[in-house]
Amino acid sequence: MGKVVEIPADMTVRDLCQLLVYKSHCVDDNSWALVEHHPLLGLERCLEDHELVVQVQTSMNSDSRFLFRKNYAKYEFFRNPLTFFPEHMVAWCQETNRTILPSQLLQNFLATNSCPEIQGHLYVKEVGRKSWKKVYMFLRRSGLYCSTKGTSKEPRHLQLLADIEDSNIFSAITGKKQHGAPTDFAFCIKPNKCRGELKDLRVLCAEDEQSRTCWMTAFRLFKFGILLYQNYKIPLQRKTLLSHFSAPRSVSENSLVAMDFSGRIGRVIENPVEAQSAAMEEGHAWRKRTQRMNVLGSHSPLHHSSLNSVIHLTQLWFHGRITREESHRIVHQQGQVDGLFLLRVSQSNPKAFVLTLCHHQKIKHFQILPCEEDGQIFFSLDDGATKFTDLIQLVEFYQLNRGVLPCKLRHPCTVVAL
Repeated sequence: MGKVVEIPADMTVRDLCQLLVYKSHCVDDNSWALVEHHPLLGLERCLEDHELVVQVQTSMNSDSRFLFRKNYAKYEFFRNPLTFFPEHMVAWCQETNRTILPSQLLQNFLATNSCPEIQGHLYVKEVGRKSWKKVYMFLRRSGLYCSTKGTSKEPRHLQLLADIEDSNIFSAITGKKQHGAPTDFAFCIKPNKCRGELKDLRVLCAEDEQSRTCWMTAFRLFKFGILLYQNYKIPLQRKTLLSHFSAPRSVSENSLVAMDFSGRIGRVIENPVEAQSAAMEEGHAWRKRTQRMNVLGSHSPLHHSSLNSVIHLTQLWFHGRITREESHRIVHQQGQVDGLFLLRVSQSNPKAFVLTLCHHQKIKHFQILPCEEDGQIFFSLDDGATKFTDLIQLVEFYQLNRGVLPCKLRHPCTVVAL
């Protein structure tokens, strides 16, 4: 469903996102993004917060449109740069033969007087052909180059493939189907003057998701530079300003510790094994509290077992009967950061559910099985070791406790109909 919004000529992407958050009654957590989507080309990109919406729209075709959705990874590279820029792909790290500090790495990308470089093999689709060729590439501030002789950097062996200043970088969402890409990690450099002709596109393909993310993130940094850092800092500065007018409250995961209140005074549990045991006991305690409430009875005409089986339908993280492939697509769209998750109905077992979770840019699936005890149905993803009366309890528990998962649940995949 579309939404009509009147946009002034000077409205930025950030301003429009905040307006749509307000009109759609969403929570403004600075993770919303505006996406430029080209269905016929199979391309899309997350617009930068400082870009002017009307200016971007003038370069779009009639079939193209804007999408409004979450993107938790938009500025994640400022928080975890080494995850986005592997040492073997950063030329400066290779030449100095030493590990680079995260702060130095970002300073090199942001400083206009430095010359960082991303290097590595990429598949490139040959112009006017269906075939792909694997060549060694170099990404610099001046553009994307390929070497005509192995990995040589000599100027006579470098050929300019794409200019950065007059182009934008897109994810190829139909890379294999539309372009015959050799892997699932295709992306595209599209000139600003291109109005939708495939011959003007420079379609590329990486070996894995980390490599593709590195190339695309470096392109953004080379193109926009310090503007990206300013975009990243504005919400943080606003949050700091607002904190002066409200009670201080830490939401950092590092500030959460396991506590034992069984004695006269509380104590911090420092032993990881004991902390894990306490987390399991907390899960059982939640179940017992719910059982006591059920014994006391409720005036609601809906039986508690029926309520527990449908209460999750109202949650933004529940996506119903979607396929495994569709869950991958949603996670990719909303940024592959640690703790990004959604729940869906299992395809193999209609009575079960699946937790789809992103960790280290890899998507993993955990089956949530129903189990019966004393005539009551519970849900568990660790073979019954920790049981929950409904999926909301399960999600809340794993947002605070990692348990058997590789990381805690942090960011729910959210789809908002406009």
